[in-house]
Amino acid sequence: MAEHQRIHPVDVEAPSQAAAPLVPPGLSRSDKGDPTAVAGQYPPYRRTIPVSHSRPPKRRRSCCCKCLCWTILTIIILILLVAATLGILYLIFNPKLPKYSVDRLAVSAFTVDSNLTAHASFDVTVTAENPNKKIGIYYEGGSQLSVWYSGFSLCEGVFPEFYQGHRNTTVLTVVMTGEAQLGSTEMAALQQQQTTGMVPLDFKGDVPVRVKLGSLKLWKVTSRVRCNLVVDSLTANNRIQIRSSSCKFRLKL
Repeated sequence: MAEHQRIHPVDVEAPSQAAAPLVPPGLSRSDKGDPTAVAGQYPPYRRTIPVSHSRPPKRRRSCCCKCLCWTILTIIILILLVAATLGILYLIFNPKLPKYSVDRLAVSAFTVDSNLTAHASFDVTVTAENPNKKIGIYYEGGSQLSVWYSGFSLCEGVFPEFYQGHRNTTVLTVVMTGEAQLGSTEMAALQQQQTTGMVPLDFKGDVPVRVKLGSLKLWKVTSRVRCNLVVDSLTANNRIQIRSSSCKFRLKL
C-alpha cells in the first residue's frame, strides 16, 4: 500500500510574512549617498523646492522725463536767444534813461478851513529830457501826478500825451488841484515849517510810455518818477522858491 501523502493544513487568513519595505512609510524617495545617514537607519526626509531667479526689469526713460528734458532745453535756448537779441539791440541803440526834474512850483491857491481841510492848486513845471540818439518816447494816456505833504495828497494832475524825439528836452507846466484832510499835528508842523522857510514836499508821477527803436514801437511800460522837494512857502500868489530837488526814475514793467 502506497504511502499516504501527508497533507498539512494552511491558514489562508494568516498574514504572510512580507519583505521589509525598501522605503519607510511617509517618505516619497530615498536619499542615497547622504553623508548624514547613519548605518542601519533611514536617512531624514528632505524636500527640494525649486527656486526661480527673475531678471531685474530694464530701466527705461519715461515719456514724462523726456518731455521735461526737452522743455528745459527749449527754455534755455529761448533765454539765450532773447539775451543775444537784447545784447545786439543794446550795442546798436546804446539806450540811456531819460531825465526828469521839477523846476518850478507856483501856488495859485492854498487855504485851510475850520475843519483843517487844505484846498490846494499848484502849477508844476516839469522838464523831461531824452538823451538818446536813436530812441524816441511816446507819453501815453492814463498818467497820474500828485504832490504830497507828510503822507497827505494835496493835489493831483495828468501828464500830457506827446511824442518826444531823439535828443529832445521838453518843458511842461501841469495844473494840479485837490484837497486833503489834515490833522492838528500836521497843521501845526506846516505853520512852523513855513516860518522857517523849509517845507518838505513829495512829487510822484506814474506815466505810461512806449519806447520807439528806429521804426519799431515796443510794448507799454510805466515811467515812475519820485522827487523830494523843499520849498520856502506854500502861500498863495507868492513866488515860491524850490530850495532843493532830488528825483529818482525807474521803469515799471
